[in-house]
Amino acid sequence: MILNSLWRIQPYDVGQMRPLEVAAAGLDDRFWITAKVPGDVHSALIERGIIDNPYFGHNDAKSRWIEQKEWWYRTQFDYDKGTNPDERFELTFEGLDTFATIYVNGLEIGQTDNMLMAHTFDVTKVLRSGKNAIAVKFDPLYLHNRDKELFQWSSYTKERPWLRKAAMNFGWDWGPRMVTVGIWGNVRIERKRWAKLDSVFVRTLAADAKEATLRVDVDVKAYRREHSRECLVKLLNREGKLAASARIPVKGSHGTVDMNVTDPQLWWTHDLGEPYLYEVEVELYAGGALVDSYRTSFGIRMIELQLKDELGQNAFAFILNGVKLFAKGANWIPADHLIGAIPDARYRDLIDLSVESNMNMLRVWAGGIYEKDVFYEECDKRGVLVWQDFAFANALFPDFNRDFMTNVREEAVYNVKRLRNHASLALWCGNNEIDWLYDMKTSGGDITCPFYGEAIYHELLPEVLEAYDDSRAYWPSSPFGGNDANDPDVGDRHNWQVWHGSVYPRKFGEAPLLDYSIQGVTFKNYKNDFTLFSSEFGMHASANRYTLEKNIPDGQFYWGSVEMAYRNKDTNHQKGILLMEGFTGIPQNIEEYMNYSMLTQAEGLKYGIEHYRRNKHRTSGSLVWQLNDSWPGTSWSLIDYELLPKASFHYAKKFYHPLLLSLEHEPGQPLNVWVVNDRVEAFEGKVRLSVYDFAGAEVYSTAFDAKVPSNGAVQLGSVTEANALNGRSAEDVIVKLTAEGFEAPDNVYYLRDPKDLRMPAAALKTEVNEEEQTVTVEAVGSVARMVKLDLPQGNIRFSDNFFDLLPGERRTVKISHPEGEKVSLQALQVSALNVSL
Repeated sequence: MILNSLWRIQPYDVGQMRPLEVAAAGLDDRFWITAKVPGDVHSALIERGIIDNPYFGHNDAKSRWIEQKEWWYRTQFDYDKGTNPDERFELTFEGLDTFATIYVNGLEIGQTDNMLMAHTFDVTKVLRSGKNAIAVKFDPLYLHNRDKELFQWSSYTKERPWLRKAAMNFGWDWGPRMVTVGIWGNVRIERKRWAKLDSVFVRTLAADAKEATLRVDVDVKAYRREHSRECLVKLLNREGKLAASARIPVKGSHGTVDMNVTDPQLWWTHDLGEPYLYEVEVELYAGGALVDSYRTSFGIRMIELQLKDELGQNAFAFILNGVKLFAKGANWIPADHLIGAIPDARYRDLIDLSVESNMNMLRVWAGGIYEKDVFYEECDKRGVLVWQDFAFANALFPDFNRDFMTNVREEAVYNVKRLRNHASLALWCGNNEIDWLYDMKTSGGDITCPFYGEAIYHELLPEVLEAYDDSRAYWPSSPFGGNDANDPDVGDRHNWQVWHGSVYPRKFGEAPLLDYSIQGVTFKNYKNDFTLFSSEFGMHASANRYTLEKNIPDGQFYWGSVEMAYRNKDTNHQKGILLMEGFTGIPQNIEEYMNYSMLTQAEGLKYGIEHYRRNKHRTSGSLVWQLNDSWPGTSWSLIDYELLPKASFHYAKKFYHPLLLSLEHEPGQPLNVWVVNDRVEAFEGKVRLSVYDFAGAEVYSTAFDAKVPSNGAVQLGSVTEANALNGRSAEDVIVKLTAEGFEAPDNVYYLRDPKDLRMPAAALKTEVNEEEQTVTVEAVGSVARMVKLDLPQGNIRFSDNFFDLLPGERRTVKISHPEGEKVSLQALQVSALNVSL
């Protein structure tokens, strides 16, 4: 029975009411506020008009009072227990945020202190046939951490290390402080007889095209031990036909069996093949009677983390079914600050967009949550691998405290058991940046205490995984490895030289340095990075106009306003100015800020990722910081809060395409033409390099024979800059790469930065077809730089956007809504950097 219907909430001052009075089964709560479950207090108060939308203007500050109150949830329901004395009843909360006391029919059944896991209670003796009442009291957080030690380091707030709660609730450099409270997961009552399936673990031991071997472990909790117990396991293919089956005798509480599958369909990332999913069905029998069952989708695949290559050199590469993968993706933060109220459709939309931009991996970052089931289910279906951080980010944690460590162990065990059957799950990672930053902060004199928390990542979590998931790799931290945890020659790396100005190389014990200058923060530094795996890097860009205008008060939507600055939670806003100053020039108004910041982010990520991919013999992955936003701000995201992609998202369709044409060039240097192929098939054809002036006249053209090896990167040839320019100036031309004989998207380059180009004004011809939901754009007179289609509506899709057009070139863009609704094109605006609206 799912208890997600009518709940009510009510705040009290701490100590105002006796708990047993508010928890009483017969309390009259009809004057309380109605609320949705799953959800949270903020969302309920917004929906009822009690607080203003905290994402608008400075309204988040007006809702801070919520975190000071004691909040109660209540619901009533009818239930038929029946009369069977062998039945047990369990009440499960999939998410309680955070310090909760639970009452059923006025009786306290337990307390919780962890947002990041489910909590189950035996309610056999307190549940009634007929009317029942559940009450949940949530304490304000300060009651539980006000007397705790404040550690020397905890980024953004000192209060959170003792609290097992999403760290980003307390504010981060891309979002505001919004300390949520409430029932953020489903609530259910389950009826069991004699025994139940406590957990099922299915993994692939070996697999090739002819045969796969699966191992199935079951853990059973028996209420009555006089009954014999066994499990029937079935593997069903997509058509529902039996692919394999086995019986598991359960001795004590555990049973295991290996099953062989002939001619298996393997699970692949979407760029390498089909993410084929079987269905696993497990039935538990006690005394010959069916008493419990479990079903899950399951992908047959082998995944490993390669730390040494075939030559014995250091590596950091994911091997999927024997194929070395170049991980192309981004870091995932919670899809909204109000986590409990995120609809499943928002998860599906974001993962759809990830696939559309050719991403094959998402990293679930440590400062959020272990994501909801829908996230992993969609990644399974869509063929997207998941790098999963444990929830420890940028702080010291009290590993000296027994109660805290017990809580952490329970959290880890629960989430490992919950997620380990997902084909998409590729890696467990202990924390975000803690090992790296601890060394830098001790070396810089900011920290003089022991490494509190070290035992979690280097002892407790490996122990949990050894016991509960031996099927995938564990990595202690990100970044990690080498002489400095951010060493490019060992493990993974976070490149924050770009944007944050971190000075590298650096070794353990050296005080960290920052270089806030144009040269210190420029994305041109990416070419100096020959990392094995770049798991975090990026730069800011504005959100889209609609997202900003919707959430900024009247009269404040201008460059330099206080409200615009409030959208940016990063320290030292000068970093973004320096990046633009060195590339596009400093913006003078809001339109230029939106365009210049988006162009800088898009071209910067293109510059870095194409470099990483050209070096794929060494570098095996790039995960951009960050995919999405949790509120309508300006940040590193590729997709803003209203699910509107930025320019960088549309660039990613090319720079993450499995077949990439790229030009490696610096001013005055040769134009080196490359092809990168992430597919297992080889390709053959030609690649044409064409140079045009801004009026569209061809200046130079040549073609290179292209033999593109399987899963390789090759330089096809080069042209001197003087030959390519053919007497023209580098400030006056555009270069285009085109594949002939194989399918790869065209790629466009300029030989100088935008601020140095002598690009004349262009005009645009636009044809709008409301019926077909298309827009056709043609450039007139000159190259049109970064053509932008804009509609004042959230979560709409453009088949292409933020593109360049040669004079006379036409492009038709399809506009759609993910729900299939027709999109009004009446307010469409089409512009370009060198075209006025």
